[in-house]
Amino acid sequence: MVHIWNDPSEVPADFGPSVVTFGNFDGVHRGHQQVLSQLIRVARLNHARAVAITFDPHPAQVHRPESAPELIMGLEDKLVALGELGLDAVLVMKYSLELASLTPEEFVATVLVGSLKASHVVIGHDARFGRGNSGDLATMQELGRKLGFEVLVISEFGSEGFPLHGEVHDDGGADRRCSSTWVREALREGDVATAAAVLGRSHRMRGQVVHGAARGRDLGFPTANLASDASGYIPADGIYAGWLVDQAGTRWPAAISVGSNPTFYGVSRQVEAHVIDRPDEAVEDFNLYDQTVVVEFVARLRGMVAYRGPEALVDQMRLDVVQAHKILSGR
Repeated sequence: MVHIWNDPSEVPADFGPSVVTFGNFDGVHRGHQQVLSQLIRVARLNHARAVAITFDPHPAQVHRPESAPELIMGLEDKLVALGELGLDAVLVMKYSLELASLTPEEFVATVLVGSLKASHVVIGHDARFGRGNSGDLATMQELGRKLGFEVLVISEFGSEGFPLHGEVHDDGGADRRCSSTWVREALREGDVATAAAVLGRSHRMRGQVVHGAARGRDLGFPTANLASDASGYIPADGIYAGWLVDQAGTRWPAAISVGSNPTFYGVSRQVEAHVIDRPDEAVEDFNLYDQTVVVEFVARLRGMVAYRGPEALVDQMRLDVVQAHKILSGR
């Protein structure tokens, strides 16, 4: 079981030694997974604990909130994804101007060495840390010699730039660095298949189910509407095949709508999932309202289209459900 700490003061005094890395890890994509898997291997070989440090909120939300990137996943899903890799612990540091003011040596000495008892620190060639991003690889190596830990460079793991070794390509057919930026680009276009290939899993959103306008129910396609504060990057408007995971952990096949429904003027942008093959309406236990659910996006079926009226929309929704069912059942 992975230990989750929200402040260095929560780390037990007898914890360590550890192999540590730090970063935002937004999306915990396959590049992150490669590096963290190697970190875990090094930890096991050295009889040490494998630890990742991440930050919340994202540093850009503190320094330049007007241009900060929309996050791929919320903190809860990030911690789930990190925990699934086999890490021993994750330290979530509250990012603030006070934390940003620490010098590179203060950050390393107090957190990496003082709290986590780091015997090894994993860092990339282009990593920056400490006040004004003044710390770099050379700084970390110097601090390692001074404070008694070994510095492992990501390229030593054979994963420079996190390449996917031909398994995933960009539109030009060439290998591309696996990055959070690439995931956002794909989701912005509604290309959830490419996003999943880079992430190593289907993209997901998490949020509470709230009451909507009930138009779907009136049309015979009741939907679970996610609250506006749901976490996770909202993909491009359109209809998707995917899954809804309820609070009990049951996975339901679903047709998912993202956007404002142009057939009904004035509907605000929203994410709603129609569960396919849901239990009979008489089953009172199947009530998703106020539950926190996860919506996973598997394939985009089509863009958002304005229809002449409800009848035409219902006909298309029937086709969407059939297509989504075929995709999700592997046919």
